[in-house]
Amino acid sequence: MTITLKAAPLTAESFAPYGEVIEALRDGARTMNSARFERFDDLCDVDMADNGRVSVSIARCRTPTSLPLRLDVLERHPLGSQAFIPLSPCKMIIVVAPPGESFDVGDLRAFVSNGRQGFNYKRGAWHMPLISFQAGQEYLIIDRGGSAANCEEHTLDEVIYLEAD
Repeated sequence: MTITLKAAPLTAESFAPYGEVIEALRDGARTMNSARFERFDDLCDVDMADNGRVSVSIARCRTPTSLPLRLDVLERHPLGSQAFIPLSPCKMIIVVAPPGESFDVGDLRAFVSNGRQGFNYKRGAWHMPLISFQAGQEYLIIDRGGSAANCEEHTLDEVIYLEAD
């Protein structure tokens, strides 16, 4: 069986079963530094289990991806949420399945960001590894640090392709 995924627009409502969309929307902003800045607080729930600590990292793309892309592996992080925020505008494509011990390929969904959005996977949500379409693109990562293993991979039996719109 071959499955082809096409990405739908990334919205807070459509992504809610898998995590949160991280973006600075006008409603909910407060001012700071003598009102010279708008501040958008609590944009995602950083969820850490088993005495984990918050780790803030930056990833830089060395090898860009092109579509169509065959998906071979999904991963999940059972001990903590995982957020990715582009440090400069870029389109991101995300493939996810609901959190759990396993998933059904029929539950896979694909989303495309608007170029300014980041996202936070819920603890245990299945997802494809990070991809980028431009070498040098950087992403801020907020996830669980600590010594406990927090990445499980599942090799797909089915042929799944992610295609451009």
